Amino acid sequence: MGKKKSSSRAWLKEHREDPYVQRAQKEGYRSRACYKLLELNERDRLIRPGMTVLDLGAAPGGWSQVAANLVGAKGRVVASDILPMDSLAGVTFLQGDFTEEAIYQKLLAEFELAPPQLVMSDMAPNLSGMTAVDQPRAMALVELALDLAVTLLPPGGAFVAKVFHGEGFEPLLKACRGQFDRVLTRKPTASRPRSREVYLVATGKR
Repeated sequence: MGKKKSSSRAWLKEHREDPYVQRAQKEGYRSRACYKLLELNERDRLIRPGMTVLDLGAAPGGWSQVAANLVGAKGRVVASDILPMDSLAGVTFLQGDFTEEAIYQKLLAEFELAPPQLVMSDMAPNLSGMTAVDQPRAMALVELALDLAVTLLPPGGAFVAKVFHGEGFEPLLKACRGQFDRVLTRKPTASRPRSREVYLVATGKR
């Protein structure tokens, strides 16, 4: 118990001192993850004014906040998460598990008139600290996000998702390359160096 408390204290200290956490608080962003998407967008031009975007695993809303700012008044952002999320201007939020039929159908209905040009996912499972458990869970989430992206995206659409290096990474990369013209992996500077996370950036949906 003492060890757990000590590691929690260390994490809180690191979190409070994190320059991206401090910057997010100063600049009015909901999370430090905003800077990951901002950097990805700067490098790969994923989000443009007037676009329609789907944000999976959106809570607390950092990526949706960035996307809504970038697509502007003529664009649209639909966000989904199993957790609640405070409302954001320009963002339609659906709470629930998109792998459940009712939520899945609601998501499809949101895009009946116009499909999203970008599907993005910063989803991660609740981590246990055991790689043998966490890695398959994380990969399963990315695979589900990819399946939904392939279903919804029109030709030329894009997909960006957090993924963890480890078992299942190469097959996922191969699956992406089978659906998109260009697939890259990025490690934004806001990603903690020790983290195994990278971001798949797939453009040119076939």
